[in-house]
Amino acid sequence: MATKELKELLKTENEQLQKLNAIVEQSIEEEKLVSNKLLEFEDAHPSRSSRIADTIAAFGGSWKFIIAFLFFMLLWMVLNLYVLKHSFDAYPFILLNLILSTIAALQAPVIMMSQNRKEEKDRQRAINDYLVNLKAEVEVKNLHHKMDLLIAEQMKTLFEIQKAQMDMMEDIRRMLKKSNEEKD
Repeated sequence: MATKELKELLKTENEQLQKLNAIVEQSIEEEKLVSNKLLEFEDAHPSRSSRIADTIAAFGGSWKFIIAFLFFMLLWMVLNLYVLKHSFDAYPFILLNLILSTIAALQAPVIMMSQNRKEEKDRQRAINDYLVNLKAEVEVKNLHHKMDLLIAEQMKTLFEIQKAQMDMMEDIRRMLKKSNEEKD
């Protein structure tokens, strides 16, 4: 009789562990959903104008641009001062200054557009990080709650097993006492 109760208790505990396992699997699936949403943001395709602005900003802020532009300016000056008999831009280099001013005037807004896009991306990443951290906090609280429930259920099961064992011991003691009385 006590063995049957013990088997029932073990069966109940096994069912509880299976329910807990299902809850954990569901939490893992929910985490996959959050990570998929984050990847969707990363994979978003920027518009053509945004890609052009990023390319110009990347080139305009590189050593290649600086070296190429220095080479262009030196070539311009050497051509106008020493090579050409009739220079198209004499010594104060007014045309060169106009070209430099135009490039700077066009390059600055393009770089700002690229920086604004990157700032928006960073802002979105910060929001996503916050959401992931918030989800992690909720998951930790849920795990604490689940652990508390699991411990409470295990304690209940252990007390029931202990009670069944005590009943079995009491039955054995009665049987021994009865057996001793029959021998006497």
